[in-house]
Amino acid sequence: MSLEIRNLSFGYNQRLTFENVSFTVEKGEVVCLLGANGAGKTTLFKTVLGLYQARQGQVIINGKDVSHSSRRELAKVMGYVPQNHIPPFPYSVMDVVLMGRTAHINNYAVPSDRDLELAQEVMRNVNISYLEDKNYTEISGGERQLVLIARALAQQPQILVMDEPASSLDYGNQIRLLSHVKRLAKQGLSIIMSTHSPEHALYCDAKVIMLKDGHILCSGAAEEVITEGNLHKIYGIDVEITNATVKNGEQKKICIPVVA
Repeated sequence: MSLEIRNLSFGYNQRLTFENVSFTVEKGEVVCLLGANGAGKTTLFKTVLGLYQARQGQVIINGKDVSHSSRRELAKVMGYVPQNHIPPFPYSVMDVVLMGRTAHINNYAVPSDRDLELAQEVMRNVNISYLEDKNYTEISGGERQLVLIARALAQQPQILVMDEPASSLDYGNQIRLLSHVKRLAKQGLSIIMSTHSPEHALYCDAKVIMLKDGHILCSGAAEEVITEGNLHKIYGIDVEITNATVKNGEQKKICIPVVA
């Protein structure tokens, strides 16, 4: 399952949020978007998902322009994890995860035993089974983020779009999430995610796309694109990049902010 973004542009009124953005996400590939706040990452994701209508350009899945696809059709292919979400009603965690099955359930039907099994399976995979009967509105922000990830996986998508999925997670859950992202990619899932941490892209062996002022500054393998110069361009700070040797002897690249 491949996703191609071709010359995509979007804007409000006369102002373009991003312009002529093009890239591809291949089957089993992790693509990380890096960029400062306001660079257009969230808006780009919502345009790719069809939530916003593009000013120009195309979103192509397996060679097919999806501009005329219904929300239901897209939901069977693409899952979405937003930055945050607070529902208007106190649904249980299980109910929220089951919402991911909506595209696969006929109108006016109720979730089947199989839908319930899939929801329980993804919750086990994300290590949140203990939350099953809790109210979604009463759990922590980090736990809500894990529930949203489980909901997206319950859709059984072929492409997973994740908007800063680790932003609310503690350090341990960040690493667990990134490890799960790597496993999903190895299973053939195409993943595109935004993050403010260059180390996340390095950890996932991702392809990196750096956005600046609504344009792609550069793109390529994380090891090649994450440089001191590029990080200064998108974040406006000095960063020193060095190598560290971990216990198994493997070399890892790390980023250290240089404080004046």
